[in-house]
Amino acid sequence: MSKIPESPAIQGADPGRWKALVFIALAQLMVVLDATIVNIALPSAQQDLGISDGNRQWVITAYALAFGGLLLFGGRIADLWGRKRTFVVGLIGFAAASALGGAANGEAMMLGARALQGAFGALLAPAALSLLAVTFTDAKERAKAFGIYGAIAGGGGAVGLILGGFLTEYLNWRWTFFVNIPFAIVAAVGAYLVIREPAGGRNRSSLDIPGVILSTLGLVALVYGFTRAESEGWSDAGTIGLFVGSAVLLGVFVLTEARVKSPLLPLRVLTDRNRGGVYLSLGLAVIAMFGLFLFLTYYLQVVKGYSPVMTGFAFLPMIVGMIVGSTQIGTRLMTRVPPRLLMAPGFLTAGLGMLLLTQLEVGTSYAGLILPAQLLLGLGMGTAFMPAMSLATLGVDPRDAGVASAMVNTSQQVGGAIGTALLNTIAASATTAYLADHAAGATTPAAQKLVQLQGMVEGYAAAIWWAVGILVLSATIAFVLINTGKPETGVVAGSGEGADDEVMKVPVIAH
Repeated sequence: MSKIPESPAIQGADPGRWKALVFIALAQLMVVLDATIVNIALPSAQQDLGISDGNRQWVITAYALAFGGLLLFGGRIADLWGRKRTFVVGLIGFAAASALGGAANGEAMMLGARALQGAFGALLAPAALSLLAVTFTDAKERAKAFGIYGAIAGGGGAVGLILGGFLTEYLNWRWTFFVNIPFAIVAAVGAYLVIREPAGGRNRSSLDIPGVILSTLGLVALVYGFTRAESEGWSDAGTIGLFVGSAVLLGVFVLTEARVKSPLLPLRVLTDRNRGGVYLSLGLAVIAMFGLFLFLTYYLQVVKGYSPVMTGFAFLPMIVGMIVGSTQIGTRLMTRVPPRLLMAPGFLTAGLGMLLLTQLEVGTSYAGLILPAQLLLGLGMGTAFMPAMSLATLGVDPRDAGVASAMVNTSQQVGGAIGTALLNTIAASATTAYLADHAAGATTPAAQKLVQLQGMVEGYAAAIWWAVGILVLSATIAFVLINTGKPETGVVAGSGEGADDEVMKVPVIAH
């Protein structure tokens, strides 16, 4: 019996694409891990390096500002330099910055290392996603590749909590930095030897310097505004000033991009209905997820008395759910149903898991409530993340793949900053109100401690209710805005100005 020939989409593909996926996924895991792995190590690092309570937040904020502010620039550099070169440079730089952080002997060195990690992460993350987008062009293969990538993007933060707990408890906080070095070296060597970037995908236009400055300052002001709101309050003059400044800078940025010959962010990337829907719904979903990571970590450690390692393992059901949702549900259904019929139900399933967590109490059973809630959250987010990651770069002009990928990361980064600040503020207000109402009745030390814990849990539950609403809104946006059909054909990213509207299609031959 003669062998059925592969579709043209697969015949023209890089034969080493699945090996390339291993190294791309490894790099993505390293970047996502770093968003949470340092959080657990922070108390130990603060004590060793003599960082004040007031400056402690900058260990997290320095990374977030550099990463969030430079993402669009990093995406454009990937389009200009070439994605493979940017990817390898990002890995080497991230490893060097991690070594600097692990060897830090004081506050300044630590904060500088974190800012450098964020800057090189902003090069690395868009390059990784755009490499994936231009390497896997066949619909079925793309579904598998993005299923793996989506599971890592969604579950990596929870893995960071486990690894951070292990390293801090059994080795030293410095290993939460040093652990990045072998990841980066293996990924860089593998990428150099295996990855072959498709020809003709570079954007050699001159760099839009005004766009770089305006977008970087605007995004830094936005991320820092939400970070400051968490500590100083929403009515603080500095917080309001940052939000106003960000709105002005980003508004001028959009006007500039509409007029310059070679924009940093071509507006066609944003105005595509489906990509716009992905960026918005994904950013909102991340708001809910980041707030939950924060609350559950505190609940398990402070209220339930879990150790860092136990806390990390307590997040395992969510990781399992994300892997199953992404690699089994999302991957199997992505070529059979329209993306919105995966994303909207996925976000609603996650919202159902979040709804269960609004019932948290001081004595809540982990197995009875937290475990099933996490499984639902993981399944829902994994199912939704996978088509979202693929759709965000599908059909985009190859020359714009880097900056389109950067927008995915930007929506997640800004969503994370908003989620941490907004939901934490809501929780703190609800806790304060609860304590004001109940503190007078607690007359013994044991009763006072119980009221304190009940106040904390009351605050978490109040914020989680908001997270439920945000996930419902995310599902609604995905269902209404995203209107592309199921990918019945093998899809190759087009080239040229009209690529967004005229995606080249070739028939897929069923095997």
